[in-house]
Amino acid sequence: MLQKTDKNLNKYASQDVESIFKELESSKAGLSNTEVGLRLQKFGKNILAEEKKSHWVLKYLSQFKNPLILILLFATVFSFILGEEIETYIIGGIILVSTFLNFIQEHKASKAAEELEARLQSKATVMREGKNVEVNFKKIVIGDVIFLNAGDLIPADARVIEAKDFFVNQSSLTGESYPSEKTAMALAGENFALGDLKNIVFLGSNVVSGSAMAVILKTGKDTEFGKIAKDLAAPEVESEFVKGVNKFSFFILKTTIAFVVFIFFFNSVFKHNSVFESFMFAIAVAVGLTPELLPMILSITMGSGSIKMSQKGVIVKKLSAIPNFGSMDILCTDKTGTLTQDRIELVKYVDCQGKDNQDVLLHAYLNSCYQTSITNPMDNAVLKYQKIDIKDYKKIDEIPFDFVRKKMSVVVEKDGNRFIITKGAPEEVMKSSTLEIQDHSAILKVYENLSAQGHRVLAIAQKEVGNGRDIYEAGDEKELTMLGFIAFFDPAKKEAKEIIREINQKGVQIKIITGDNELVTKKICQELDIEIKGVMLGQEIDTMTDDALRIMVEKTTIFARFSPDEKNRIILALKANGHVVGYMGDGINDAPSLKTADVGISVENAVNVAKESAEIILTHKSLRELLDGIIEGRKTFGNSMKYLMMGISSNFGNMFSVLGAVILLPFLPMLPIQILLNNLLYDISQISIPKDNVDEEYVATPKRWNMRFIKRFMIVFGLVSSIFDFATFGFLYYFMKVDEASFQTGWFLESMATQVLIIHFIRTRKLPFIQSNAHPALVASTLGMVLLAWIIPFTPVAGYLGFVPLNVNILLGLGAIILAYLATVEIAKRVFYRKMSY
Repeated sequence: MLQKTDKNLNKYASQDVESIFKELESSKAGLSNTEVGLRLQKFGKNILAEEKKSHWVLKYLSQFKNPLILILLFATVFSFILGEEIETYIIGGIILVSTFLNFIQEHKASKAAEELEARLQSKATVMREGKNVEVNFKKIVIGDVIFLNAGDLIPADARVIEAKDFFVNQSSLTGESYPSEKTAMALAGENFALGDLKNIVFLGSNVVSGSAMAVILKTGKDTEFGKIAKDLAAPEVESEFVKGVNKFSFFILKTTIAFVVFIFFFNSVFKHNSVFESFMFAIAVAVGLTPELLPMILSITMGSGSIKMSQKGVIVKKLSAIPNFGSMDILCTDKTGTLTQDRIELVKYVDCQGKDNQDVLLHAYLNSCYQTSITNPMDNAVLKYQKIDIKDYKKIDEIPFDFVRKKMSVVVEKDGNRFIITKGAPEEVMKSSTLEIQDHSAILKVYENLSAQGHRVLAIAQKEVGNGRDIYEAGDEKELTMLGFIAFFDPAKKEAKEIIREINQKGVQIKIITGDNELVTKKICQELDIEIKGVMLGQEIDTMTDDALRIMVEKTTIFARFSPDEKNRIILALKANGHVVGYMGDGINDAPSLKTADVGISVENAVNVAKESAEIILTHKSLRELLDGIIEGRKTFGNSMKYLMMGISSNFGNMFSVLGAVILLPFLPMLPIQILLNNLLYDISQISIPKDNVDEEYVATPKRWNMRFIKRFMIVFGLVSSIFDFATFGFLYYFMKVDEASFQTGWFLESMATQVLIIHFIRTRKLPFIQSNAHPALVASTLGMVLLAWIIPFTPVAGYLGFVPLNVNILLGLGAIILAYLATVEIAKRVFYRKMSY
C-alpha cells in the first residue's frame, strides 16, 4: 500500500508523468473506491485542521466556561462549605436549568448551521474507477486524478499531467500579480522557488483560464498552503454590529464589577451585614445585572434567521453577515442574469458597414468552438445559432481571455494557411487593428448603434500568420483586420422592474458595475425605470484621486467598462462614505469585489472561487430572493436589538434601584436567592425573542448599530424603570409598612412583571397587543413566567426561597404600579422616537 512521504514537490516537478503514477500507485483511470477508503483512513481527510466534533456531554460541560456560571459555581461551593444547604441546592438547580437551556438552544442552532454548510461544500471533478465523479474536497486523496477548468478552486497540491492554455492565480502563495501558466512538461533541475514550479498547482489557488488534468501529490496540512495556513489566516473581520455589541457588553461588565464591589463593601463595612450575606448578595446582583444571555440570543436569533433565509433561497455562510445584510444600503451588481433573463441569444452578425455578413459568423463560430478558457453564455449562443461545418479547419493554438486585454484568440489552419481569429471588447479589438481614422469613426458608429439598441457587442478580427511556430502569445494580437461585430440580446426580466422598485423603497440603492459598455447598460436601466444619476467609464478613474472618487460614486449609477481592480475601488469608495455595500457576482473576476464588499453575494451555480469568496449564496440569481434575504436580515437585526435594548434599560435602572435600596433600607431589598431566581425566570421568558414578529415599518429601511441611540435609550428607560422601583419601595416600606420578607416578596413580583412585560412595549413603536402582536411563543413565555413568579409566594416552596404570601391590598397596589409603569413606558417611547430616529 502507498506510504506517506515527505518528498519535496521539486522532485515531482522534474519527474515524468509515468513514473509519478507508478510511485503514487495510481493511473489516468484514477483510484478504486476501495483504495480511496483505505487512503482516507491512513492519511486522513483533505482538510487543514482536524474537525473537532465534541461529544454532547463535552458540549454541555463547555457551558460551564461562562464566567457568570463559574461565579455561581463558586457561590454554590461557598454556600456548601458554610452549611447553607438550601442556598446550595437552589443555586445548583439554577445553574443546571440555565446551562441546560443554553445547551439545547445552541445545539439546535449548530445542527441547522451544519445542514446549511453541507450544501455549500466545494466539490471537484475526479476520475474514480475510470469515471468522472463529483467529490467533496475533504474526500480527495493522494493519487486522485482531477480535472480543472476556469473558475475552479484547486483542492490540493497536484502535478499537472495534461494542460491546455492553463493559467492559475496563485498570488496567495507566491505574491504574483498576474496569472501563472502551467504545463505538463517535466522541469530540468532540482531546486525551484514555488513560483517556478510550472507543472505544480497548489491548494489555495484557482484556475483563471484553460483546462488541465492533474494528479494529487499532497493533501491537507501537508500542502504548501497547509504549512503556512496559520500565518496566512487572518482573524475574521467582525461586523459593525458584533463590534458594537462586544464593546457595549464590555462597558456593562466593567460598570457591573465596579458597582458590585461597592455594594459588597457597603453592606459588609457600613451596614455590618455578615460577609457571607454581603458576598452572596453581591454575586446575585452581578448575575442579575449582566446580560449573560446576549451571546446565546444573538447566535440563536441569527441561526433562526439563517434557517428562514434558506427557506427563501438565501443560504448564509457566515452568521455574522446577517446584520450587515440587513444594514446594506447600496447593492452593486452586474446586469447579466440579475436585471436580465440571462438567456443570451445571437441576433446579428454584421460587417464594418453594418450589413449582415456570413464570414463574420464563420470566424466567430471558429473562435467560440475552439476556445477552451472561460465558459461563457455568448460562446454558447454563437454555437447554438447555427451549426457550421468546420472540419477543414485545424486548431493550432489559443491565447486565453484575460481581464486586462479583454479579448481572446484562436489560431487555426486551413489548406496550409494559418490565421489568428480574435474576439473581444470592441474598443480593445479596434485598438489592435489597422484602421484609418475615417474607417475607425465609421466602424465605431456601427458599434454604438448596435449598443444603443440594447445589444451586447463583440468585435471579430483576424490576420494571417506564418507557419513557423505552434505557440502564440498575446503580443501576436496586433495589426489585425477588422471583420465586423456579433450582437447579442439578453432581455430584461419581466418582474425586475417591480422588484427594483421594492428594493429602492426598502432604502437600498442599486448601482450597476459592469464590464459591458455604457450604451447597453443605459438601455436596460431605462427599461427597468432605474434612475440614472450619472455614468462613469473605467478609464476615467485611472487618474482620479480617492477623495475625488468618493464624491463621484455618490453621483453615479452606472459604472461601465470596469475591470476587477476598478470595481474594487468603487466599493472601497462607497464604504469610505459610510455605506454598507453589498456586491453580487458569480464570475472569476467578481471574487476580489465579493471579498471587499461588506456583504458578498453569489449564486449556487457560480464558479467555485466566487462562492468561496461570498458570505451569502442565492439558490437562484434572482432579485426576489435577494429582497427576501434583506428583509429577513433586518428582522434578525431587529430581534437581536430587542433583547439588547430591553436588557440594558432594565439593568441600568436596576443599578440605581439596588444602590438606593441598599443605602436607604435597613435590610437587603431582595435575598440573593430571590435575585438569582428572578434572573432565571427572566432569561427563560426571553428565549423566544428570536421567533418574534417584526413590524413592516421596521424592515422598511436599513438598520445599523447606533451607539448614540442605544445610550440614550438606556438612560431614558433605565431612569423610568428606576423611578417605579423607588415608587414600589415607598409603597411597600413607608405606605404599607411591611416587614422584611413581605418587602422582598413585593419587589420580586414587581421587578419580574416590569422587566419581563416591557418587551411587549419596546419591541414595537406601535401600540402593543392592538396595533402590533408579538409571536405567540413570546406572549406565552413572558406571561407564563410572570404568572409563575406571582404564584410562587403562595406555594409550599415559598419558605425555602424567603417569600411570604401578600394580602390583596398589597397585590392590588403592586398591580397599579406595574400598569402605571407600562403606561409611562408607552408614553416615553412615543416622545423618545419623535426626537430620536433609528
